[in-house]
Amino acid sequence: MLSLLLYTTCRMLWPDVGSTSETVMALIGLIAVLVWGKGLRGGAALWLLLMAVAVQALSWWLGYLHHPQWVADNPQVDRLAKLFIFIAVAWWLGGSTRNTLLVWCLAVIGLILSSVVQGDGLNEWLQGFDGQRVGFGVRNGQHGAMLFGVALLGLAIFTPRFFAHGRWRALRIVGWSVLLGLSVIAVMIGQTRAVWLALSLSLPMVLVAWLVVRRQSGTSPVNRKLLAVCTTVLLLVLLGAGSVIKGPLLDRLNKESSVVSMLLAGNIDEVPYTSIGIRIHSWQAAFEWIEQRPLVGWGGQGRGLVMDHTEWLPERVSEKYGHLHNYFIEIWVAYGMLGLAVIGALAFWIGLATWRAWRAGALPGDLALFGGGFFIYWMVVNQFESYNSFWTGVYVHNLVVGGLITHYWRWQMMSKNEETA
Repeated sequence: MLSLLLYTTCRMLWPDVGSTSETVMALIGLIAVLVWGKGLRGGAALWLLLMAVAVQALSWWLGYLHHPQWVADNPQVDRLAKLFIFIAVAWWLGGSTRNTLLVWCLAVIGLILSSVVQGDGLNEWLQGFDGQRVGFGVRNGQHGAMLFGVALLGLAIFTPRFFAHGRWRALRIVGWSVLLGLSVIAVMIGQTRAVWLALSLSLPMVLVAWLVVRRQSGTSPVNRKLLAVCTTVLLLVLLGAGSVIKGPLLDRLNKESSVVSMLLAGNIDEVPYTSIGIRIHSWQAAFEWIEQRPLVGWGGQGRGLVMDHTEWLPERVSEKYGHLHNYFIEIWVAYGMLGLAVIGALAFWIGLATWRAWRAGALPGDLALFGGGFFIYWMVVNQFESYNSFWTGVYVHNLVVGGLITHYWRWQMMSKNEETA
């Protein structure tokens, strides 16, 4: 548990060190599961990992036969395998809800601290209020906003825990207010439209699901005082920050309205190479490559091949961008429909495991709700930026999924123990 806490802190504050610790922890965690994980060694997670490795190896081998000048010296199986680091995370958490929430909370605090110690620090926050788009020293504006979007989603869903009666209640409420306020502001000054869209879809859906479950289960009515406090805090932050930077926000929203109009009219070839335009044209180029090898793809270098060897893409675009701004298209180009099938199977299994653990009472309702909200959020943001291809996305994916799956595995082991008793 201590190693996981250290890893979470290092990953946010010192990405280079965190990257090394990520690999070390993944290897140690996998070895631990194989040695001591009786009943889990033959589980779906490890079979899916094996499938991911096999698909990448197959794509590389066929690519070596077809276009050896464009493939790497080795299969580079880490491209998909790194999405399974959650196996190690889930193992270290030990099925504990307390450990899960502690690590997630530490990740949010680490994110806040990293925004101060990296980049321009506090000055970057002030620049955001002046209308500049900021990235908080993480990678760029999109990745910083994405991380704060996840934090905002979690803080909103776990609000009742912060307000629950018990020790340190006043301190918990103050801490929640500060973290939520900073997350809202960060999402706004990050000026990433995909994050705004993802939150505008995931938060209402989470609220509807919460109300439906409460009604069906006959839970006590909604705490109106709690709802009023939360709404007031959100409105104050939104109105305060919005009044300061409303000009840049409106410009960001309206900036490419003409491009959207062209797309709706079907005039794709006339779309200029703006932020949205680059995505549209790179996706168009990607599908030209996908048509040639739809089943197995072009190997791990696929996204680079599209950007570097599509003749009609402007040179300035291919030189600046080496990826496709869409994770699922990148997987299709690299590993074909087999790669997409592995990713789809992984997502389905995670969803099913979360559902079963919640129905069995092993996973608290608010954690299950966060899992559902995160799935919607993650699906949306990865349509416009390939987060899972970068350390930021891998970090978030494994931290969240590990926290969910650890409860599922605990339920499985408890069920097997009861059967043998």
